[in-house]
Amino acid sequence: MNIIKILTSQAIPGMVVSDDVYTKDLHLVISKDTTLTDRIITRLEFYSITDFSVYSDDSLMEVAKNYVENTFYSEIKRSDSFKRFHKTYRNTVKHFKGSIDNLIENNQEVHPDQLLADVSKILFQCNTNIELFNMLHCLREYDDTTYIHSLNVSLICNILGKWLNFMPEDLDVVTLCGLLHDIGKLLIPNSIISKPAKLTNEEFALIKTHTIRGYNILKDKNVDDRIKNVALMHHERCDGSGYPNGLVEHETDPFAKLVAIADVYDAMTCARVYRGPLCPFEVINLFETEGYLKYDTKYLLTFLEGIVQTYINNNVRLSNNMEGEIVLINKFELSRPIVMVGADFIDLSKHRNLYIEALI
Repeated sequence: MNIIKILTSQAIPGMVVSDDVYTKDLHLVISKDTTLTDRIITRLEFYSITDFSVYSDDSLMEVAKNYVENTFYSEIKRSDSFKRFHKTYRNTVKHFKGSIDNLIENNQEVHPDQLLADVSKILFQCNTNIELFNMLHCLREYDDTTYIHSLNVSLICNILGKWLNFMPEDLDVVTLCGLLHDIGKLLIPNSIISKPAKLTNEEFALIKTHTIRGYNILKDKNVDDRIKNVALMHHERCDGSGYPNGLVEHETDPFAKLVAIADVYDAMTCARVYRGPLCPFEVINLFETEGYLKYDTKYLLTFLEGIVQTYINNNVRLSNNMEGEIVLINKFELSRPIVMVGADFIDLSKHRNLYIEALI
């Protein structure tokens, strides 16, 4: 059987890993001959694994055609509010793309007020944070991926900045940090970023230079230094396992540490080719169990608590197919709240065999 190297974004459940997959600091993430599941793919994204090798099997692409969308999200997508949101979102992406392409191709200055106005158009479409998160989770756009991801990260950064009680000036800066964090990817040929066939080692190395390229685009622009630093440092991790420079917590710009959380959260929760969006509680569990060494604890705790609070009173399905309502958050284990099922209260922190499988 042939072995091919793929981007993590190209991974599909059922693929079999042909080699052990390690982080930069040699932490084993998954072993050779592991069959990929949705959870394992999410774990790879969590650890910022950009690429790995699998045994080639073209038949697995059939998975993409057969998934059944979660009822919770399918109902949102049918709503008039989502249709309005989607129209505004698409128009904003188009406008944002034109602004950024101008910046890169014609070496124009960055226009912060214009970029922030673009983000505000989307924020104004949603009355609450939960509505915004749910709308973002429903988007399944695959053209102009970098622009869409950047816009999502910007919106998540804006929410997190509000939860952290940022002053208006800092809130604007962190929103722009999210919007411009991946600008260096636009200097990588799209034929490489979206290449469906095997990528060479040189092509993978080229993709990882987007952090340095992004910094070089912005370094002489009249923008806040934190925006420049975020373009360079958003793949750094507090334990030194990131790239491009292997910086540790005190060496990394605080806003880069914030954007790193929003960046990974969007990558893990966005709808993929083979399925709808991942349940936020699965992502929260992964951050809780494996994230505190890699991400700034102050930012991460605020972010996770904020997300969990938005889903209070939401209906969920548990892993044993029981359905209930989230009624109380457990601050010591955010992914395991108390769920009311009928007249019973189930404390998931005391029932280790159960977990929240889906929003309904």
